[in-house]
Order: sequence, then structure tokens, then C-alpha cells
Amino acid sequence: MTDTFTIARLPKIIFGAGTLAQLPHEISRFGTRALIVTGANSFVASPPWAQLQEQLNQAKITHTLINVMGEPSPEFVDNAVATHKDGDFEVVVGIGGGSALDAAKAIAGLLIPANSVMDHLEGVGPERSYIGPATPLFCVPTTAGTGSEATKNAVLSRHGADGFKKSFRDDALVAATAIIDPDLLATCPKSVIAANGMDAFTQLLESLTSTRRNPMTAALAWSGMERFAQGFWDMWLCAGEQSERAGQARAHMAYASLMSGICLAQTGLGSVHGLAQPLGSLFPIPHGVVCGTLVAEATDINIRALIERAPESPALSTYARAGATVLTENLHGNDALDGLVRTLRDWTERLELPRLSHYGITQPDVERIVANSRGSSMQTNPVKLSDNEIAELVTRRL
Repeated sequence: MTDTFTIARLPKIIFGAGTLAQLPHEISRFGTRALIVTGANSFVASPPWAQLQEQLNQAKITHTLINVMGEPSPEFVDNAVATHKDGDFEVVVGIGGGSALDAAKAIAGLLIPANSVMDHLEGVGPERSYIGPATPLFCVPTTAGTGSEATKNAVLSRHGADGFKKSFRDDALVAATAIIDPDLLATCPKSVIAANGMDAFTQLLESLTSTRRNPMTAALAWSGMERFAQGFWDMWLCAGEQSERAGQARAHMAYASLMSGICLAQTGLGSVHGLAQPLGSLFPIPHGVVCGTLVAEATDINIRALIERAPESPALSTYARAGATVLTENLHGNDALDGLVRTLRDWTERLELPRLSHYGITQPDVERIVANSRGSSMQTNPVKLSDNEIAELVTRRL
């Protein structure tokens, strides 16, 4: 960990139950014409959407709605920009899970320049510098997992044999305001809570052990880890409830997710997210499921590699502290390391997170997955893993 670090731009953050009501005022600081990007139907079918529409009307803010069906593709973004570039929109609003927020980021970035997002995707195409300008963006998450409301990258996917999962990334894509209202998590089903919660946990753990971690992100990530430990299982067990316990759990998880997004944007991640790129683009496996199904074995293999090749690494004490944070028993040192892996494996089973074979992945696919796993996230893993170690990680979860 170094005391020399840079913290990139962050959005204005408004956090708390009921804060969605502040969105019209935030929009009105920039204009009165909004392009709203949301998911397939869950938010627009909910009471908060009806309330928000009434508040937008009272504030004399007109709006047009775009629905994202699944993970956004470059073609989806380009079509949305072509359709709405002449709409004189003064703001873009993303309301939904990570896919909706990522789509909103990309659309906000290109609504004015109106070129193809393929010009800017990392690792594919010409990778031209983004000049902008971006349309002011507002992000409102309705799940607790990706932390996308706090990042500068829009993750876009193209599925299939030649598929990819790459980022359009620029400081100009950071939201002007992020509104995190835990009440919006009330309708999340258990399967979404499980996948998104494990995504947030993985992002916190990987940012804490990243080779680019720093004192500021570590402080934020530990606060997120503690709130995760306080809220995740209660939120999962109380899914759909309106009790005080459920409300507190949702607030804990909304905070944990936000911290995970802030930290990943500043530090990078690790082997789980390195594998998420090929797994998510080559196969129909949701990102949160990738994280949840791999994190236990990735942690075990990282710890083993660190003990063998870098026993003085501070990542080992970080893993031990993470174990002590999430365990119900008071363990330290190697016992906490073993307890962390044991606990993560138990979570994987309790949450019924599917194995990779559930999505059609077989042993012959492992070599190709490994070959495509060496992106930016793998570069900040706390220890460099060999191809054999990465293959072992994937094989354990087939």
C-alpha cells in the first residue's frame, strides 16, 4: 500500500431512504428535458416510478424512456444515440441495475458527439481518445451490487464465439449526481440479491487486495465490508419484506455496493473480474453469478499462491482481516484465512449459485477462457497467477 495516490472524479452522492424524491431538483439544475434509461420493466412497474413521474411533471421536466433488455451491447448504444441525438436532451438519467446505468453512461457520453461507441471501447476497434462533450448524467441504482453509479466506465458486451465484454471509460462519464435510495431495493428477488451482493463483496475484497490499493480506498472498502457483513444475509432472508430489519439491511447493502464501486474505480480488481470478461462474453452467464460462483476458489488459490511465492505480501493479512470481518467466530491469522475460504464456499452452496457447467461451459472451453482472462483486472491481482492456476480456478467450478 502506498501513500502516494490519485483519486479520480466522483459524483455528488445523495444517500438515504426516500432520496429518489430529490432527483427532479437535481435534474432542474441542468435543464428540463431528460432522457431516462432503465431496465426491462421492474422499475417502471413499481410505485416509485409512478411517484417519480408525478414529481417530474410538477417540476416541469419532460422525459423520454429507453428500456435496456439485458446487458447493453455497442449496437444498442449506437442505435439509442442515433434515435435520440436530435432530441435536445439536457440530461440523461440511468435508473436500474448495472446494465441500465452502464447503458446510460455510454449514451450520455455520445449523445452530443454522436459517433459510434466502438471508437472508444478498450481492447477492440481503434480506441480513439474520447473528446466529448458528455451530457450531464444522473445515476439511481435499484440493485445493490455493481456500484456502477460511482464509476467512469460503461461495460458493454457482445456475446458469442467472437464476443467481448469491454469498457468505454472516461472521467467525463462519471455521473453529476448519484442518488442511492435503499427503498428501491425492496422489490429485489432473492436470486438478484444473491448475485449482486456477491458482486459487491467480490469488488470490496479485490479492491482491498489489489496491487493499486491505497489508504483512502482501504478505509472506504473496510467500511463497506463491515456494512456488507451486517446487511447481506438479513437482506436475503427478508427479501420483499417492509420490516425495520429489512430496511436496515437494504441500507447496509446499498452502502456496501456504493463503496465497492468507488473503490474498484480507483484501484482495479483481481482474478474473479479478470475471468468475468471472457466468461460473460463467451457464455450467457450473468456477471454477479460469475463473481459469486468463483470468489471462494479464487480466494483459496490466491492465498495458496501468496503463501508459496510472496509470504510477506500484505494481501495475506488483508484476507485474514476479511475473514475475521465476515466470520461469526473469533479467528485470527491462518485460522482466519481458512475460515474465509470455508465461509465463502458455504455461501456459494447456501445461495445455490450455479456452477459454470450450468451455462454450457465444459473442460475444452477452459483453455480459451484462460487465454482471454489477462485483462486489466488480472493485472492488479495481488499475485500473478499462472495459466495452470487460472485453469484450476475455472475447473473447480465446472
